[in-house]
Amino acid sequence: MTWQLIKDAILGKEQDFTSLPLRTAIVVLAIPMILEMMMESAFAVVDIFFVAKLGEYAIATVGLTESVIVLTYAIGFGISMAGTALISRRFGEKEYHEAGTATFQLLIVGGVISIFLGVGGWIFAADLLRIMGAEESVVLSGTNYARIVFAGNTAIMLLFLINGAFRGAGQAHLAMRSLWIANGLNIVLDPLLIFGIGSWDGFGLDGAAIATTFGRSIGVIYQFYHLFNGKHKLKILKENLHVKWETIRKIIDLSLGGMGQFLIDSVSWVALTRMNAEFGSAALAGYTIAFRVLIFTILPAWGLSGAAATLVGQNLGAKEPGRAEEAVWLTTRYNVIFMASVTGIYLLFNQQLAGFFTDIPEVRDVAAQGLWVIVLGYIFFAVGMVLTQAFNGAGDTRTPAWINIGVLLGMEVPLAYLLAFTFDMKYLGIFIAIAICHSFHALVSLYFFRKGKWKTMKV
Repeated sequence: MTWQLIKDAILGKEQDFTSLPLRTAIVVLAIPMILEMMMESAFAVVDIFFVAKLGEYAIATVGLTESVIVLTYAIGFGISMAGTALISRRFGEKEYHEAGTATFQLLIVGGVISIFLGVGGWIFAADLLRIMGAEESVVLSGTNYARIVFAGNTAIMLLFLINGAFRGAGQAHLAMRSLWIANGLNIVLDPLLIFGIGSWDGFGLDGAAIATTFGRSIGVIYQFYHLFNGKHKLKILKENLHVKWETIRKIIDLSLGGMGQFLIDSVSWVALTRMNAEFGSAALAGYTIAFRVLIFTILPAWGLSGAAATLVGQNLGAKEPGRAEEAVWLTTRYNVIFMASVTGIYLLFNQQLAGFFTDIPEVRDVAAQGLWVIVLGYIFFAVGMVLTQAFNGAGDTRTPAWINIGVLLGMEVPLAYLLAFTFDMKYLGIFIAIAICHSFHALVSLYFFRKGKWKTMKV
C-alpha cells in the first residue's frame, strides 16, 4: 500500500483530494513537493560548491545578487500563492474550465511584470551591487553574472507561478518534474560552463548564471507543454485564451499579500545581508554558505508544508472547513518530526558541513557558527511554515504579510542591529536574531490560525 502511494505520487495519478483519506492525501501531495524542493536545495548546495572554487569574491557576488533578485522571487511567490489559492478553490468546486482561464490570467500578469524587472536589472546591475555594499572588486568581477541572472527573471517568474497552479490542482508531480528538469540541467551545466572542458576554459562566474537561466527556461517549456496539451484536469484550451479583468484583479489582490510576505522576509534578509557586509567579504561568504546549507533542509520542509495549502484550498472549495483544519494539524506534526530530526545533524556536524564548501578558515568558522545557532529554532520554523501555507491556501495572504511586518521588520532587523553593532557581537548577533525572531513568528502565526478567520475567506 505504501509503495503504491509513493508510485502514484511520483507518476502523477490524479486524485480527488476532497474525499481521499487525509493521511493518504498528505503523502500523495507531499512526496512530489518534497522531492521538488530537495532538488531545489540540492541545486543551491551544488551551485555554491562550484562557485566557491572561484574564491570569496565570487561567493559574495552570488549572495549579493540573490539578495536583490529576491524582488523577482517575491512577485513570483505572490502570484504563485494566488495561483494555488484560486486553482485549488476551483478544483474543490469542480470548476475545471474556470481553473484553466484563471491560469492563463496568471501567465499574463507574471509575464508582463517580469519583462520590466528584467530590463531594469540588466541596466542597473552594477549600481544594485554597490547599493548592497559590494566592494569595488566584487562589482567588477560580478556585474556580468548579475546581468545574466536579472535578464533570466522571466523564467524564474513563470517557473514559480505555474508550479503554484499545478500544486493547487493537486498535480504536484508536474511541479516536481519541471523543477527537476530545470535544476538537473543546472547542476550538470554548472561545472562545464564555469570551468570549461578540455582546452576550453569556460565562462567563470558568468557560466553559473548561464547554466541557471538555461535550465530554468527548459523547465518552463516543459510546464507549457503540460498546460497546453489538454491531457490533465488543469489545462489551457483555446476558449481559455482571453483576458478576464475580474480574475486579474483577484490575482493582483491575492498576490499583494503573498508578495508582501516574501518582500518583507526579503527586505529583512537584505538588511541582514547588508549588515553582514560591514564585517568584510569573508563574513559575507560564510553567511552565504550557511544559508545555502540550511536551505537543504528548509526547502523540503517547505515542500511538505505545501500539502497544507492545496488541501486547505480544495477542502474549503468543497465546503469542508473541518477537514481543512485537520489537514493542517497533521501536516504540522509531520513537519515538526522532520525538522527535529535534522537539528541534531547540524548541531553535531556544522564544522564538517561548512568545511565541505570552503577551506578558508575564517569563512568556514562563520558558516559553522551560523548553522548551529539558527537550527536552535528549527522546530518552531516547522510550525510556522505549515501555518503560513495554510493561510495562503485559504486565500488569506494578508495575515502572514502583517505577521512578517511585525516580527521580521519590527523585531528581527532592529534586534540584529542591536546585537551585531551595539553589543559588538558582529555576525553572531545576526544569527541569534534570526533564530529568536523566526521562532516567535511561529507562535504569532499559531495565535491567528486558532482564531479561524481563514475559514471564511472568499476566493
